[in-house]
Amino acid sequence: MYVDINGNRLNVEVLGEGENVIIAHHGAPGLGSLTEPRASFGRLADAYRVVVFDARGSGSSGLTGPFSHEQWVADVEALRRWIGAERVVIAGGSYGGFIAMEYAARHPDRVSAVVLRDTSADNANQELATRNAAASSRVAIDRDKLDRIMSGTVRDDDDLRDCWREILPLYDHDFDPVRDRAKVEQRVAATPYHYETHNYAFAVNQPAYDIKHLLPGITAPTLVTVGRHDWITPPECSETIARLIPRAELRIFEKSGHSPQVEEADLWEATVRTFLDGVLGGALGEVRARG
Repeated sequence: MYVDINGNRLNVEVLGEGENVIIAHHGAPGLGSLTEPRASFGRLADAYRVVVFDARGSGSSGLTGPFSHEQWVADVEALRRWIGAERVVIAGGSYGGFIAMEYAARHPDRVSAVVLRDTSADNANQELATRNAAASSRVAIDRDKLDRIMSGTVRDDDDLRDCWREILPLYDHDFDPVRDRAKVEQRVAATPYHYETHNYAFAVNQPAYDIKHLLPGITAPTLVTVGRHDWITPPECSETIARLIPRAELRIFEKSGHSPQVEEADLWEATVRTFLDGVLGGALGEVRARG
């Protein structure tokens, strides 16, 4: 469905009918969409109401700016009011984790729990990611394409597509250039491209991004998950987050790259379920008992 949120049309899906609400924010502004959180958090719809959406400037949502963190956080708060929940579980992966953390820090009274996946509290991951890409033995990365996508200077949607194709082999824990080439092309074809959103996020937002000082103000219990072999937001980024949020616990997935919710899906889902079950008073247990 489409919902008018702060003067911009958002593509929103609500999964499940549980009393507790999860709002899950996708990553990769200008490239990401609700497809990722629907696949991961949608599995929890047996016990929760799960709200997934294409963020402003991404997927099939409206393209009205600004594409700032402040605006994206305001959109999450408007979605909370729209769904009618006093408090929500706020979740986010990768760049979506940036927004989830900022929302939790700025609206602590509206957050019952936080679930993060492969994210960072500042822009230090940019240098780490560039170094990891250059050192990769699985593919020879075109440095110009890497620099354009990381710095937010892609020229148009076609250029964003080419740059995305270039770095996709870095994301998985296991990658075979021959075996997995078709999978890369499928992901390239399935991705919605909005280069202006991407460029704003990485050329305007990212250079000044540092919310480490906000993290001690997150009062909700927080689960921080990350793949051991994540090239773009390596485990040290999650370790920093877990150290700074007072009620955080860290789980590292040893056989994953940037997407443990895919590469170790059952373990990741069980970890999130156990965490939320403990925090929110047995919601999952009640559902299983009724079933």
